[in-house]
Amino acid sequence: MNRYAAALALSLALPRAAPAEDFAVNPDAGNNAFSAVFDAALGERINAVSSAVACEIAYDEKAGLASGRCSVPLTSIRVDNDDTKSDHFRQWATNKKSDPAECKLEAEFRGVKVGPFAAEQPVPFSAEIPFTVCGRGPVEGGKEKVRGTAVLFPPGAYGERKTIRIRATIADFDRDAYRIGPKYTEGWLARVQSLAKVVAEKGTVELSLFARAK
Repeated sequence: MNRYAAALALSLALPRAAPAEDFAVNPDAGNNAFSAVFDAALGERINAVSSAVACEIAYDEKAGLASGRCSVPLTSIRVDNDDTKSDHFRQWATNKKSDPAECKLEAEFRGVKVGPFAAEQPVPFSAEIPFTVCGRGPVEGGKEKVRGTAVLFPPGAYGERKTIRIRATIADFDRDAYRIGPKYTEGWLARVQSLAKVVAEKGTVELSLFARAK
């Protein structure tokens, strides 16, 4: 037996690592939530919300690592449950240079340490994750610091399939770093000064998600 055949025989004999298990967050489920609060000290407290969060997550139980992508369509986000404010936010996010229907808030993550899980016990995690808004990352680059907890529900505990409940927070999310605002949007220049203190540049983003095994 030559060395190549020997190597093949050895690889077949060794135990193989278990593949990552795939989970998904259904944007139509209604029990997932995205919330962003911007509270200006001298102005308004603005709350942007959506339930249309979609995620594809691969979890490697042996390594305790999660990788995947999450997104929120811009048009699904409601600001203070007001049509006018929601439309203004879409203009600010796209800078009126693209179709809001084609814009998403997205996050892609790799190798986030979240394990090992114990059934129905919250496990804390933290990670630095890159975000984009309408395909734009922050002007100076960098990632967002995300902290949260994950809870594993075995089949039968929360539906028929294995489910991971994820709660995550991003503090000090800087919308200006992503060029979301009137000063980047055509037709808003005359109103920039009056809005400077009314609308906060930094806010807190929170996610509450249920990822089910595929």
